[in-house]
Order: sequence, then structure tokens, then C-alpha cells
Amino acid sequence: MPLRFLTAGDSHGDALVGIIEGLPAGIPIPIRDIQRDLKRRRKTYGRSGRQRIETDPVEIVSGMWRGRTTGAPVGIRILNLGKAPGGKRGGAPGTVPRPGHADLAGCLKYGLDDIQPIAERASARSTAMRVAIGAVAKGVLKRFSVEILSHVRSIGDIDADPDTSSLDRLMSRVARSQLYCADAAAERKMIGLIKTAWKEGHTLGGSIEVIASGVPPGLGSHAHWDRKLDARLAGALMSIQTVKAVEIGAGLETYKKRGIESQDAIVLYRGKIKRPTNYAGGIEGGISNGENIVIRSYAKPIATAPKQAPTIDMSTLESRESPYVRSDVCVIPALGVIAEAVVAWELLCAILEKFGGDHIEETQANFIAYVKSIGKRTKR
Repeated sequence: MPLRFLTAGDSHGDALVGIIEGLPAGIPIPIRDIQRDLKRRRKTYGRSGRQRIETDPVEIVSGMWRGRTTGAPVGIRILNLGKAPGGKRGGAPGTVPRPGHADLAGCLKYGLDDIQPIAERASARSTAMRVAIGAVAKGVLKRFSVEILSHVRSIGDIDADPDTSSLDRLMSRVARSQLYCADAAAERKMIGLIKTAWKEGHTLGGSIEVIASGVPPGLGSHAHWDRKLDARLAGALMSIQTVKAVEIGAGLETYKKRGIESQDAIVLYRGKIKRPTNYAGGIEGGISNGENIVIRSYAKPIATAPKQAPTIDMSTLESRESPYVRSDVCVIPALGVIAEAVVAWELLCAILEKFGGDHIEETQANFIAYVKSIGKRTKR
């Protein structure tokens, strides 16, 4: 059965709901792992006041028996503590669409005269459930020695230049950072920039990098466009609110170079096939090649800000100022946590597609046999 998920819930409704279908039986899902990533999403510098309200109480409501998955759909619920007062929503219709949001396009598409139902569902509050589902995926991936981390590469016009030669050191530096940035000097400048933006009523965009290590060769396919691993990862990352571009490997560098300068040589080192470089970001021809998967996402400044572009009132077609509610100044560190979850989900989908199994032990046995066969073909 293919792995898939569905989510439901609004930004200020009672709860967010997620359903995961296709997980093999026999998998423990520690709530603490989900809570840890939800906290990482909330507790970053530059977030709005709502993050002080939400604690993301999470519970698994189905699909588990005596602490392990059963093969049935897994249901997850996250309560919204920042819901509308008294649990009531509605009131006077919202007729002033905000530039940069789904408000206008959504109302035109669905024939609505109130932006509220569009804004409620389009809100990035929904990413809390994606992080929860991704945390489940990350836990399963560890059984296959796949680890996923992220770090901030830029905020505004300030770029970080971290040392990524050791993933352990990178993770350690990120864990100590307010912005999940491994370059301390750049982080200080970023914090100053966020403070200035907050005072001036602006928001800031930036970029993050996700690195997946331990990914086996052979995930994805060259045969069909929709099975290419890079296409699936890029499409999934583009579905995150505010993301406007995705780069795999050194995509924004190699397009300027000659062909040979952008290729990762294949060499034999101490009897094993090695790649001295990783311009491809761990994916060639739509298939993972055994190197680290490296992928970057670029996000625009969030559209909700004290200073906004002019708009109109849909009921009168007269010019109006955009409505403003509390907002984040910078969501880039949180974007990294969300992107980890998205990448983890797509990699787990690819692993289960390749190795199958109704019980996780069956999946792991198939995986181990495959890795052994790969080892025989890539060593001398």
C-alpha cells in the first residue's frame, strides 16, 4: 500500500487532524519525538506572539496497539490553544483580501464573498501537523540509518558560510543557535536585522538547507517524470507556505559552469566506489546515488506585516488598506524544521515503495538484503 497522509483543520479551529495511511505494523511512535520537533518549530527568534500561546498538545488517537502501529491508519490530533474566543468563528464577512495571501484567488475560485474560510485553511498553522507527521517519518527512517538535519543559510541579505564538512559538528552548532544557523558571526547580524525589521514594520525572507545522510542508492526512478526523487522532493518543498524556489545540490552554481566542472567523478578509493564531490546533491537521473541529499529552499518574506501593499474591498471594489493581525517577522528557522519533515516524508515514501513489507521487520529484511547486494557490486 502506498504511503500517504491527509490533514484537516483551520488556523483558529479546535484542532488540527492528520491521518497517515500505509505505515507498516510494528513501529513505535514516541510522542516525545513529535513534541520535540513541534517545539523546534515554535521556539525560534522572530516568531509572533501566538507561539507563546500554542504548546501544540499532541495525541495519537488511532492505529496503535500496545505502543506500536498495527497497519491501520494512524490518527494524530494537535489542539489549537490559540483558537477563536469561545470556539466561535465567523462574525462579519472579511471582504478585504490581503496581497500575498490566498484570499482573493481562493474567493474567486470557490465563489465566496468572505475571505475567512480561505485564510483559515491556507494559514501556515497547518505546518504544525506536517511537522508532526514528518517526525513520525524521521523516527522510521532511523531504522534505515537515514538522518535528516537542517540549518539556516540566509536571512534577508545576510548569508551564512558554515563548515558542513562534519555533520556532527554542524548539528551541534545548530542546536546551540537561536536561529538554527551554524555560522555564529552571521547569526549575530541576522538577529540585528530581525530587530530592525520588527521596529520598521517589515518581514524577512531567507533560505535553509536540508541534508539527508545515509540515504541508500536506488530510491526514485529515471523511468517516469513523477517518480523522479528530485521532482518529488522539490514539489513537496514548494508546497510549504512562503517557499518560492528549491535548489538541489549546487544547482545555482553549476548552471554557470562547463559540463565537466559540474559533474561528480566516479572513482575507486580503497576498494570502494566514491564520489569526490556532490554537485548533484545526492540525486542523479531522478535516483538517489548514495551520497548525502542536499536541498535548499528559498522563502519570500511572509505577506502579513504592519506595512503592506494596497488592496480593495471586494464588496465595493474601492481601495482599502490591508487588514493586519499579529504576525511573525521571520519564519526561516521554523521553515528548516518544516522542510526536514517534508523531506523525511518523501524519503520514507520512496523507501517503502522500494522495499515493501506489511510489518517493519519485513521491510528492514528487504533493505538489508538490498544493501548487501549493492556492497558486492561496489567493492573490489
